[in-house]
Amino acid sequence: MRTYEIPRDYKGESRILYIFSMKALIYTAIGIVPGLVFYFIFNLFGATIPGIIATVLCGGIGFVIGTFKIPDTRKFKFTEKTGGESIDDVIKRAIKFKQKKNRIYVYMKEETKDE
Repeated sequence: MRTYEIPRDYKGESRILYIFSMKALIYTAIGIVPGLVFYFIFNLFGATIPGIIATVLCGGIGFVIGTFKIPDTRKFKFTEKTGGESIDDVIKRAIKFKQKKNRIYVYMKEETKDE
């Protein structure tokens, strides 16, 4: 008797704790770092609860950046151009654009008129 392998969908198997993909987990950890700074600052003044809230909020922002995509709507000019792309990709492109001092290089082919 022969055995056959049945193909499986591996898309969801790279998820940790069901909601965290590897990318989302990394962005959440990066987001928690400034939240921990706020936590320690608030903890010095004896306000532990606002520090915990700041940490969770910063981690949530990191999770959103790593997970969600920009909606594809025609209502705004920004979403018209970047709709369907990941938020982190748009942020990375904006940072690279600012590093080049807001310059876009366009290479145009020079046309000659033959009369």
